[in-house]
Amino acid sequence: MKQPETYIRDKRSPIPKSESVSRVMSKNKSKNTKPELLLRKELWKNGIRGYRLHSKKIPGKPDIAFISKKIAIFVNGCFWHRCPYCQYKLPKTNRDFWKNKFENNIARDLKAIDQLKEMNWKSITIWECELKDKEKLEQAVQKIKNKLG
Repeated sequence: MKQPETYIRDKRSPIPKSESVSRVMSKNKSKNTKPELLLRKELWKNGIRGYRLHSKKIPGKPDIAFISKKIAIFVNGCFWHRCPYCQYKLPKTNRDFWKNKFENNIARDLKAIDQLKEMNWKSITIWECELKDKEKLEQAVQKIKNKLG
């Protein structure tokens, strides 16, 4: 008897146990997320222009890149990239899968930052939770302004 398929999308993720989980997971985007759009809108309001979005030519495909200044900005989701401030718990189902996925995400993030350093680029990581209130959002924009000089 043939084993049922336990993975979807190129064998990258297990089939969700419930329809509601499947629906929620299908809505997750990898670029142009709400936190990214919020930060970009705030940068625009502050007169900060001249950046590129999701450039494949730069290690880690940063969400925002100032090519001439060699500055890469990553807007990381707290859940997916394991924000040190938020301390999200592992999902209750498929724990081994999630543990491995999060470890790989963190390793990929660190590798991209190391590659950027080797190319004399500066990187800034902005966490989703840093954009949730006006004061923290302004601090994130100030952090970027300071790097831009």
